[in-house]
Amino acid sequence: MASLYQSHLISNKPHIFSPKNIKTTFLSPSIKNHSYDSWSSCKKSLTLKKTSVVSAAAAEQKPNKRYPGEAKGFVEEMRFVAMKLHSRDQAKEGEKEPQGKPVAQWEPTVEGYLKFLVDSKLVYDTLEGIIAKADYPEYAVFRNTGLERSESLAKDLEWFKEQGHVIPQPSPPGLTYAQKLEELSKNDPHAFICHFYNTYFAHSAGGRMIGRKVAEMILDGKELEFYKWEGDLSQLLQNVRDNLNKVAKSWTREEKNHCLEETEKSFKYSGDILSLILS
Repeated sequence: MASLYQSHLISNKPHIFSPKNIKTTFLSPSIKNHSYDSWSSCKKSLTLKKTSVVSAAAAEQKPNKRYPGEAKGFVEEMRFVAMKLHSRDQAKEGEKEPQGKPVAQWEPTVEGYLKFLVDSKLVYDTLEGIIAKADYPEYAVFRNTGLERSESLAKDLEWFKEQGHVIPQPSPPGLTYAQKLEELSKNDPHAFICHFYNTYFAHSAGGRMIGRKVAEMILDGKELEFYKWEGDLSQLLQNVRDNLNKVAKSWTREEKNHCLEETEKSFKYSGDILSLILS
């Protein structure tokens, strides 16, 4: 990330000597009787001392490093990092080269989609169970946000079952991610919050787009409950943003950076589950 530094002049420069003291020193008989070289040396010494003190004061007032999005709150920092991990065809702020076929060229199957939904449900079951237990008090503010997906996925899987489809057991990508979330929630809460944020917010954005495209391809356009929310989704998301920003206010810069560094791992785990659609 680019670091922003701001340099500026100091408006109230510290005074090393008061005008009275300067006059007394500069006009004292002893100085007036010195040779020209002695006078220049004395003047140079005083100038250097004053310059060094001003420089020290400037260093103390130098602003701290600012992170992209920091002025708007920590969630904006997380969003900025997440966007950088998107490809340019996924987001205008994306920087990665496109990998694989675009969604419009996918060839999903119902069997693969069911694997994706089952593993997704395991992940949301895990996240919502962690929040309900709240091993760390900060987790409790994320209960009943309206973004929860476990019950919606249960309804969708029941619908598939009624259509005569066999519901598979969770597969390695979902099992691995669920275990990782449990470990992080107990031992590394700052990293856990990164996964919490990316899982829910990514599903509300790119996840909805993918769900709509896949439904058009293999479900005759049926909209699953997984992609429906009760109430105003934008407001639900804003409420969670506000709580995330409040929680992160007490974090040190190092803890925030540690959370941001977990973003790529979050993308890797969720990407493995998403790829099940094409299996």
